[in-house]
Amino acid sequence: MQPETVLAGGRVIDGTGGPSRHADLILRHGRISHIVPPGTAKSTGDVVDVTGLAVSPGFVDMHAHSDLALLADPAHEAKVLQGVTLEVLGQDGLGYAPVTDATADPVREKIAAWNGTPELDHSWRGVGEYLDLIDRGSPTNAAYLVPQGNVRMAVVGDDDRPATEAEIGRMRAMVARGMAEGAHGLSAGLTYTPGMYASDDEIVALLEPVRAAGGYYCPHHRNYGSRVVESYQECLDVARRAHVPLHLAHCHVNFPQNRGRAREVLDAIDEATVRYGLDVTLDTYPYRASATYLAAPLPSWAQEGGTAATLARLRDPATRAHILREVEAEGTDGNHGVPMDWTSLVITGTADPALSWAVGSSVSDLARDRDESPGKVFVDLLVADELRSGCLLQVGNEENIRTIMRHGAHTAGSDGILVGERPHPRGWGTFPRYLGHYVREVGLLTLEECVRHLTSRPAQRLGLTDRGVIQPGAFADLTVFDPDTVGSPATYEEPRLPPVGIEHVLIAGEFTVRDGRRTDRLPGRSLRRNTR
Repeated sequence: MQPETVLAGGRVIDGTGGPSRHADLILRHGRISHIVPPGTAKSTGDVVDVTGLAVSPGFVDMHAHSDLALLADPAHEAKVLQGVTLEVLGQDGLGYAPVTDATADPVREKIAAWNGTPELDHSWRGVGEYLDLIDRGSPTNAAYLVPQGNVRMAVVGDDDRPATEAEIGRMRAMVARGMAEGAHGLSAGLTYTPGMYASDDEIVALLEPVRAAGGYYCPHHRNYGSRVVESYQECLDVARRAHVPLHLAHCHVNFPQNRGRAREVLDAIDEATVRYGLDVTLDTYPYRASATYLAAPLPSWAQEGGTAATLARLRDPATRAHILREVEAEGTDGNHGVPMDWTSLVITGTADPALSWAVGSSVSDLARDRDESPGKVFVDLLVADELRSGCLLQVGNEENIRTIMRHGAHTAGSDGILVGERPHPRGWGTFPRYLGHYVREVGLLTLEECVRHLTSRPAQRLGLTDRGVIQPGAFADLTVFDPDTVGSPATYEEPRLPPVGIEHVLIAGEFTVRDGRRTDRLPGRSLRRNTR
């Protein structure tokens, strides 16, 4: 580690939302030592002229799917080049710890479309063991949430049934252990199996050890479509009953029928905050399309029992017809109660290279080109790729995105899926797009306001008092960017284009990006709850 580094002459945006100022930052032994007037820092160390650039705390990705990328890809340019210094993993109720010998492989199989299948030694089982691997050296810092789906799979299995009292006790013990090993809270994926099989009462019970440990609840709620406002209200009610803070994952209000309804969701949040004193934050990504695995829109009953059982149902002609009737005409719980619009469903990647012909096209276009029905193309692809394909859903609404983005509880989460031939550009562009498009071009937020959303507000949710701000004594996790040029050229057609205008990124005073280029440094570590 460089004993002393000076970032000289930059526009310091300290993360609090207050006015920026020009200053020199003196960094010593991984922390910010002094903030002095520009041109007054005297140093024999590494002096970096950042005149004309903004210096902010490093960006916090509150909803990341980099769980395996941090272990398998030392460069991790998708996030590092964006200025991200901390990612929150274990999202949507499905992750890689805790697992048992029986569930480790099924979990990896279930979320292969999110994270790929890199060659790794998957011998870890608990949260602590997983975080120990991060501590060997990582491209970014990492915080972790205990995934509720993992816990249910380990105890109840993939069955759609209520958990018994004894099973709830075992699940609570698993959550408690994960919290004791450093997790910051509990995530839930309530449109994904097996997490969606849990009742709200079961979730409240699992939050008991989260409350005791001072953690928070982070749900992917049950319905973004036909019951969107009611589903957000259910999350607020669960957090109130459990007496825990709430962080709403990818808090979007999607589908055409919900245009203009974001205000209803925000009003419910505001009411819960005022009436019950509920502590609520949320995250969004600045794009209209969502992304998930291709099997997600299937009805939950069709996914019961895991991959093999699902594939058997899809291969059976009568059951296949029943499934497609629900998907196309009725709207499944997997697709938020909305009948499928095949023009909105775009294939982003397949595990089998022989199926790459499907990538980049909507199901409706594939059906037209192959002179087949969209439903047949959809099911045939699921079967051929053994449920491992990924997809985009073009169901977002710009008005709702902007309304939520201005709210005082807002933070940023890329929800970045980094695998597949043509994944969502949010994995490479979320943070520079906020700064370039929504700040500089649209003027929706001031630069100081936006930086607060990306830094101190998420750090506060995680209980990190010495990150997310620029102040003496804080860790030197910093991002240096050009406010006049920062942005993301990544598109749905070319999603992996790197951002522009991000000049330097540091973690604990070490450059992970210098002069716009990724260094070979791996200073990231796990940030375990109640540890630094």
